[in-house]
Amino acid sequence: MQFSRTLPKDLVHRSAVAEVFLTDAERRCEDEVLLAAQLPRRHAFYHDTLGPRTHHDPLLLLEACRQGIFVVAHRCLGVPPELKFLLRTVEFEVPDQAALICGDHATEAVITTRVEHRFRTGGVVTGLRLRFTVAIGTQEALLARIAYSWMPPGDWMRLRAGQRGALGLPDVPVALPGSRVDPALVGRRDPANTVISPPRTAGDGRRTAGLVVDTAHPTLYDHWVDHVPGMLELEAFRQLALTAAVSVGTVRTPAALPVGLAARFRCFAEMDLPLHCRTAPVLPGADLECTLHQPGALAAEARIRLADPDPDALTGALETSAAHGAA
Repeated sequence: MQFSRTLPKDLVHRSAVAEVFLTDAERRCEDEVLLAAQLPRRHAFYHDTLGPRTHHDPLLLLEACRQGIFVVAHRCLGVPPELKFLLRTVEFEVPDQAALICGDHATEAVITTRVEHRFRTGGVVTGLRLRFTVAIGTQEALLARIAYSWMPPGDWMRLRAGQRGALGLPDVPVALPGSRVDPALVGRRDPANTVISPPRTAGDGRRTAGLVVDTAHPTLYDHWVDHVPGMLELEAFRQLALTAAVSVGTVRTPAALPVGLAARFRCFAEMDLPLHCRTAPVLPGADLECTLHQPGALAAEARIRLADPDPDALTGALETSAAHGAA
């Protein structure tokens, strides 16, 4: 596997080369593809944290996997580039935080990708569920599954027009403005990387915040889409969950890492409707339950698990790195 250049940006449905993390793809058999990824040492979004920049954000690794869904569809199944894609479900877990520790150079990862299920419509494959194992060196850094589907542009336009028409929305959306949460409360330095409004807490401990859509964001809106992207929804869940977990002390700081997540996307989240993220009351030792609502519909739901970075793993990794450097 080579790491010297990225795959074509159009292949992974990105506009900016800097947002392409995959560098190679090799089909091993009918149901297995190896992907190579180079993770940057510093990324303006994924490494924006108030805490020490010691670990890769698991959502960065998930984004590399998400780019892989297009590689498998286009290169392995011959899905035409003009077709439109929909995320169905996303899940991941971090088996070992030590594998996420950043080194002195860009991180090279190999992603083993397996086809677990083919979704069919009228006997034709119209979607997949893929299983990903992201390895950095000899360590497994992320285990993930993504289910997704695709459709012709005409079907997509009818689907979008049907939902927006039922909601009384115009053809072209314009994102609603919204105030942003203090970035320190969600572990960020750059206010532009906050995606929720200041949260409100109910008497039973439930938290609610508005989702703030910024179509000029270079990562979350790398290119124009007429709805809220799935990765933006996951980021909103992460940020609201952090405020809830810190407030009750289940994690120490908003620099905690998302080490487990399972999400389902129910319908398009419309950027020109009020969007409300909510958490259930935080229970010690349990995943945080999050939902995203728009008028008349549940748009997405997720469970997320947060954990403070493991200082012992970091110390051990730094000692190993220093020893290698001295040798």
